[in-house]
Amino acid sequence: MKAFDLLGNAVRAKEIFTVFARHGFADFINQLDLPAPLARRFRNPDAPRRSWWERIRLAAEELGPAWVKFGQLLSMRPDLIPHPLILELRKLQNSVAPVPFDRIRDLITEELDGEPTEVFAEFNETPVAAASLAQVYFAKLHEDGAEVAVKVQRPGIARLIRADLDLATWIAHQLHLRIASLRPYDLPSVVEAVRDGVERELDFRYEARNQTYFNTINPAGDQVFAPKTFDDYTTSKLLVMERIAGRPVSAEDLPPEQGKALAAHGARSIVHQVLIDGFFHGDPHAGNVLIAPDGRLCFLDWGLAGHLTRRLRYALADFWVAAVEGDAERVVRIAADLAPTGARMDPREMEKDVTLALREELNFAIGRQEIGRAMLKLLFVFGDHGVPLSKDYAMMAKAVLAIEEVGRVLDPEFDLRRQAAPVLRQLFKERSGPRALSRRTREFMRGALGSLTDLPAAAQRLVRRFEQDDITVNLEHKGLDDLDDAIEHASNRITLGVVTGSLIIGSSMIVTTGIRPLLFGYPALGLVGYLLSAMVGFYLIWDIVRHGRHR
Repeated sequence: MKAFDLLGNAVRAKEIFTVFARHGFADFINQLDLPAPLARRFRNPDAPRRSWWERIRLAAEELGPAWVKFGQLLSMRPDLIPHPLILELRKLQNSVAPVPFDRIRDLITEELDGEPTEVFAEFNETPVAAASLAQVYFAKLHEDGAEVAVKVQRPGIARLIRADLDLATWIAHQLHLRIASLRPYDLPSVVEAVRDGVERELDFRYEARNQTYFNTINPAGDQVFAPKTFDDYTTSKLLVMERIAGRPVSAEDLPPEQGKALAAHGARSIVHQVLIDGFFHGDPHAGNVLIAPDGRLCFLDWGLAGHLTRRLRYALADFWVAAVEGDAERVVRIAADLAPTGARMDPREMEKDVTLALREELNFAIGRQEIGRAMLKLLFVFGDHGVPLSKDYAMMAKAVLAIEEVGRVLDPEFDLRRQAAPVLRQLFKERSGPRALSRRTREFMRGALGSLTDLPAAAQRLVRRFEQDDITVNLEHKGLDDLDDAIEHASNRITLGVVTGSLIIGSSMIVTTGIRPLLFGYPALGLVGYLLSAMVGFYLIWDIVRHGRHR
């Protein structure tokens, strides 16, 4: 974001800086390169000291719905931010003051391209819920008299969120550049990761499709479900769905046996969604789960859903088993297999950190069995060692943590391992059973047949190149360099020997002729020939003695 963009949002920027300074972050704000109209000296208050993480959460709450949503989405990225901040951001309250209905009616009219009374026979103008992004109303359809819940996006919230995201991006880059102690957190990447999630949540059609898809693939419709959606009336800012007259899972008047059964159904469903379907609710916390009048669990708010490929599901199952068994070495090996190419890690250091994380959260010897928390910590350990995994893994860890907490509300003796065991057996059967073998065989045959189908065309191309003399074969002898040198050296010696012999014979013939000039009574030319042959001969002897007879 450039300076003039910051000045274009100067009022909001000043408000954000003031709020962060009020919560004890004045030292950071003062290090930003603020343009002149915004530059001033911020001061920390003399308020009681709180932890960093708590002050971040309080600042987000004070800055309003957009920052509350940032915090909620950020709490789903344990691979990017520290574990204590994850736990603090999960406390963000999603309940905010509602927008007056006059503004809501205008938006509904615009989205339906007509008056609400044309679609709804009844519409209660008092919202039953008002969250950071939307408000929910109860209504009744003209079409079939169905009672529905209407989720309406807050007017202008998309523009406000995008403007605040731009400001957050600018601040993150400034902090990353100017404060060395914050660089390990890579704040610009954190903001970008949140931006993707926000954009998806702002389009309610994604949520409607997620609910429909879950109901389609859900094998336990008699135990859990999602509200049915009415797609004819659903738009990017308006979601019309079945009204669920349920009660929250925190209800304290549940019979113990029903609580145990509901906890088991919810946990088994989430584990099944993650490991078998590869499609799961991103945040099944207590506020997003209702107990329907017929005793089923209803998962609400499908704005964020995770997706895992078959390879990621299989690796996650191995990862899960290794973590529960406390096998840090295997956890590190699985993470290394999933790491992107080029990721650098120190397996020994990473194994020590993984061991510590498992000991803190999955120590069955002392009754500590927080699988969700352990997953969150492990993902942060991986990110800290330069091994970023799929963001859907981060969402999965958050979902597991949420359903564990819901399970303990319903059943104080809840044990996620017990509920996950049958799902894991089903997955291992899927991986190694006859059907899996048949699938792998089909894939192999399909690949082999594809190669065989291409073989005639490939052979034809090769023959054509032979016919056109367009074949070039590059041959390179390995390990023959010494032999080449030896042959060359021997050839030179033989040549010099022949030359020496020729000089001796020629000189001897000249000496017998007696031609002038004479030197010591002999022809000088013959004596010169003898001298040259002697020099060459001595050189050959010296070369052989110096390099050995094998050179």
